[in-house]
Amino acid sequence: MADRHEEIAAQLADPEVVGDPSQFAELSREYARLEPIVQDLKAYRQATDEVANAEAMLGDSDPEIRAMAEDELAAAKERVLALETRLQGHLVPEDPNDGRNAFLEIRAGAGGDEAALFAGDLLRMYLRHAEREGWQAEILSAREGEHGGYREVIARLSGRNVYGRLKFESGAHRVQRVPATESQGRIHTSTCTVAVLPELDEVSAIEIDPSELRVDTFRASGAGGQHVNTTESAVRITHHPSGLVVESQDERSQHKNRAKAMALLQARLTEQEQARQQSERSEQRRLAVGSGDRSERIRTYNFPQGRVTDHRIGLTIYRLEQVMEGNLDEILAALAQEHQAEALAEIAEGPGT
Repeated sequence: MADRHEEIAAQLADPEVVGDPSQFAELSREYARLEPIVQDLKAYRQATDEVANAEAMLGDSDPEIRAMAEDELAAAKERVLALETRLQGHLVPEDPNDGRNAFLEIRAGAGGDEAALFAGDLLRMYLRHAEREGWQAEILSAREGEHGGYREVIARLSGRNVYGRLKFESGAHRVQRVPATESQGRIHTSTCTVAVLPELDEVSAIEIDPSELRVDTFRASGAGGQHVNTTESAVRITHHPSGLVVESQDERSQHKNRAKAMALLQARLTEQEQARQQSERSEQRRLAVGSGDRSERIRTYNFPQGRVTDHRIGLTIYRLEQVMEGNLDEILAALAQEHQAEALAEIAEGPGT
């Protein structure tokens, strides 16, 4: 990996590469991905040198120097161990989509109005997390609930490593709380499904035959001032072979709405293809984390007890309020760590397991 990093550095200085925006962008992304690996390797080599130097000092005739060497040796060995763990993590096969932007889709499930309200709460949670990460967020389409929240809402999140951070959020999210409309104080259980899809660029996206599309335009609804309902700027695209329907009404420009809807359609078609390929490999051992099974209950938000439980890894934290404010770092880090451990276990076991 370090050799490849050095090779890319030379390529990025090549005028031919600089003159090819697509190749230059692709190599730049790979260079940025390898940079932290190279830095960790450099730190590891430095730490191993420190271990060797400290061990050599243990033979010094001066007792004070030997005592200092023992302290330095213990600290250096601790750094080596930590860096070995980090380097092992870099050996896990990377999802090529990790660095991409993502589409976030939230749909209300069982629970009626309360499920729609919870969908709104989840959207707010993810948008707050996006703010913490410095990501940009935009709502592509939304169907509001009768009493607030959303029956369905789709957002686009752009920034550094968006998909890689949120990809394990796909699945069924359950809420347990007393609805505002509940006069008896009884706890209700509602669910929402969350899907996180990578936004693909034109090179890796599935090609779509224009003859297989039906494009409809309509007047946007909702907030937007005087422009709303005056021009048919919103776009709905139907893909006949798959039956998928996507729409975008966020932009005032019909051209921009069409481009966003096409990007979303490509993401959904790609997800379908990936799901088909995954089902064909169903006999292979699947990772416990991040299966993306929508019917799987992955997390419960219990408001009376102030706790959040992720059922895939058995993690329970009693900071529900902070989580709903977008503080997802502890949960996301634990999911990523479990994914890494499972992947390393598969590598260690080798093929055929």
